[in-house]
Amino acid sequence: MRIVVSGAAGFIGSHLCDRLLAEGHTVVGLDNFLTGSRGNLAHLAGHAGFRLLEQDIVQPFAIEGAVDGVVNLASPASPKDYLDYPIETLQVGSAGTGRMLELALEKGARFLLTSTSECYGDPLVHPQVESDWGNVNPVGPRSCYDESKRFAEAITMAYHRKHGVRTNIARIFNTYGPRMKLNDGRVVPAFLDQALRGEPLTVFGAGAQTRSFCYVRDLVDGLYRLMFSEERYPVNLGNPREMTILEFAAEIHRLTGARSAIVFRPLPEDDPKRRCPDIGKARALLGWEPRISLEEGLELTVEYFRGLHATV
Repeated sequence: MRIVVSGAAGFIGSHLCDRLLAEGHTVVGLDNFLTGSRGNLAHLAGHAGFRLLEQDIVQPFAIEGAVDGVVNLASPASPKDYLDYPIETLQVGSAGTGRMLELALEKGARFLLTSTSECYGDPLVHPQVESDWGNVNPVGPRSCYDESKRFAEAITMAYHRKHGVRTNIARIFNTYGPRMKLNDGRVVPAFLDQALRGEPLTVFGAGAQTRSFCYVRDLVDGLYRLMFSEERYPVNLGNPREMTILEFAAEIHRLTGARSAIVFRPLPEDDPKRRCPDIGKARALLGWEPRISLEEGLELTVEYFRGLHATV
């Protein structure tokens, strides 16, 4: 198959390109490099099955030739990035998603949207299930990301219902692994960067808020399975092992050997207090669940971050 991937130079996007190519597909990657990195795709330079185009999907564009699949991963995804680029985040989730759907419609291709667990906001249902409509502040500082993804889900379903586009929607929970940016702002790179520098780990609030962490290879396997499924409604993809941020900090200390102190800062506005996926739907429909333990995944990620520090 020939598959167009927006956000191809991002953390998850670049890993998905690797998987698609490994499965024998050809890939046209799109990215405007607002938050993506050319370095994430440097290893694909010269690959016969891969072509990279610098393209902002908010702007008009065309892809020549047949297209069998369209995957939309384009969006700032970390709080640091979407708070720096709130308007761009809203535009790529709305106009950008619309253009990618138009491409799928024009080419008769299937379409996969990567959405987010942030659609649940500060959840009233725990663990989070796909039937939960969410508890989201539509005018808070994080709304640029939350609402862009909620709109993206809505327009995706509209194209399916109105035009019969074969759509899939993945709600991605916290994912980590190699190719995350040092200054990403999310807890995994933030803690690892601080630990490897011997600096205090910054914990927001009391550290009692919970998260669950899925290694990127597992997440990409879920995306791959979902994009060839017939499920049209959202599917959670994440690791159901829930832990507090303080517990996660202790794990980072253990793996890095750091003895950094922990400093506490005020909790950001609208930061969700609990986050953990119910993946019963993914298990039943896709035969998918995470295989890589947190310990194994973090060891691989620590190795990658040590390499980054060695070059800085």
